Amino acid sequence: MSNVQPPPGEPPEEDPFRKKPQEPQPPQEPQGPGPGQGPPAGSPYGQGEGGGSPYGGQGGAGGAGQPPPYGGGNAYGGPYGGADPLAGMPPLADFGKRFLARLIDVLIIAIPLGLISWAAGGFDMATDGDSWDEITNQVNTGRQWLWSLISVVAYVGYDTFLTKRNGQTLGKSIMKLRVAMLNDGRTPDTSAALLRATVLWVPALLCCFCVWWLVIIITVIADRPYRQGLHDKAAKTVVVSAA
Repeated sequence: MSNVQPPPGEPPEEDPFRKKPQEPQPPQEPQGPGPGQGPPAGSPYGQGEGGGSPYGGQGGAGGAGQPPPYGGGNAYGGPYGGADPLAGMPPLADFGKRFLARLIDVLIIAIPLGLISWAAGGFDMATDGDSWDEITNQVNTGRQWLWSLISVVAYVGYDTFLTKRNGQTLGKSIMKLRVAMLNDGRTPDTSAALLRATVLWVPALLCCFCVWWLVIIITVIADRPYRQGLHDKAAKTVVVSAA
């Protein structure tokens, strides 16, 4: 054997006794997406926490999204579509303003109709005998039924035409109110405007004037959360502020 010692320093690579064995490496754990990052493309679970919700809002706990704001998507959130069904809606019309707007509309139609009826020889209040019996007889004539039909056409036509045009009759325009579809806030189309006007005016003008108006008033005051009268419920409309 040779007695020559190797020089001090690093051991030679071929020396099997002085080389340090390599330590085993710990296994690598898979890295998940960081905060604000979604899952890999093609994942069946959609966006993760912090990502975009498929319902249009930001994902939160449980993946629930926020309802879309007024003016996009389902503007009113649907009748039962969220914790607050009025979120995103314009303010609902005050009952006092609705009442004044309706009174203005009634006068706009009633005054011209009354003048036309009087000029055409309407009710003759100067009668011999019992005035109430005379008036009743005139009401039951075909002539009076003709005037009732003319009144229905005038009121329903007035309400339908102006509501489908921009959601505002003259009374609502003065009081800064408008009629809108409940589900998306748009101006009612012809069918919705006609249905709303028919339910409102026909019973009041043909059979039960005082009783029907009382029913309409009670339903507007008592209804929650949208303050819809029976005519609003039939047409799926709501009256909101246009100020």
